[in-house]
Amino acid sequence: MSRQGERAREVLLDAAEELYACHGIDAVSSRRITEHAGTANHSAIAYHFGNRDGLLRALIERSVLPVDARRKQLVAELGEDAGLREVLACRILPWLEHLGQLPAPSWRARFLFQVRTVPSVGELLTDSLLHVEDIERLNLRTGEQLEGIPAVVLRARSGIMGHLVLGISSQYEQRIHEGVEQPDWLAVGYFLLDTCVGMISAPSTQRADFMVTPLSPTFI
Repeated sequence: MSRQGERAREVLLDAAEELYACHGIDAVSSRRITEHAGTANHSAIAYHFGNRDGLLRALIERSVLPVDARRKQLVAELGEDAGLREVLACRILPWLEHLGQLPAPSWRARFLFQVRTVPSVGELLTDSLLHVEDIERLNLRTGEQLEGIPAVVLRARSGIMGHLVLGISSQYEQRIHEGVEQPDWLAVGYFLLDTCVGMISAPSTQRADFMVTPLSPTFI
């Protein structure tokens, strides 16, 4: 693809991400995206992505790839004696680091929050989880340190953690956009890390199998 074609593709991705984040995925047409991108070619999405699913897949992968790469690096650096906090940091901090590196204004967290609310997009999200094995490896290491908590409870809490991190990130991104907050994504990351360490390691008194399936898939 030519440099001009790559630039046109990125402009469409940026326009779609913003509109999806603000209005919801099902409320935004391809025509509206092309107009927001400043192009009179209303077939541009079909040309670059094939259809809406292709556009969404490209948006999801653009979000997930750098997070996957950073997580893979942190997982490779984990020592054998790493504690629960270090293990969970590999899951949470790459995501917050990624958000902190995006140019302002950012729509990434709010877009992915919308993705998680649309059941029809779930398969696209699953297909885009390129290194989900790293998350599974981290789940195993978490379970090894919390042997008194049933595996089904840990899986449920893992899903809740993904929703919690994404939901808080989405709200924080909105507050930055409104000028209510000055961005400090790393501080938010450590706050969420502290919170999730407490949640994951809390005593288990009830079954949690009813929470597992509705909370997958996850990329955090």
